[in-house]
Amino acid sequence: MPSTSKAQRRAAAIAENEPEKLYKRNRGLLKMSKSELHDFASGGEKDLPTRITREGVKKRLGKRK
Repeated sequence: MPSTSKAQRRAAAIAENEPEKLYKRNRGLLKMSKSELHDFASGGEKDLPTRITREGVKKRLGKRK
C-alpha cells in the first residue's frame, strides 16, 4: 500500500533508514515490517498532497465500514 501524502512518505523513509530521528508521535511506524516501510517510503511525491486530513483519507479511500 503506497503512502497517501508527502508527509507520510517522508516519515516512513525516516523510519526505514534512520529510526532514531523519528519524533515520538511517529514511533508507531517502527511496529511496521521492513517491507511495509519500504512500500510506503518508495515511490514519487509528484501527485501526492503535502498533508492529508481525516476527511481527505475518507475521500481518497472511499467510504469503507
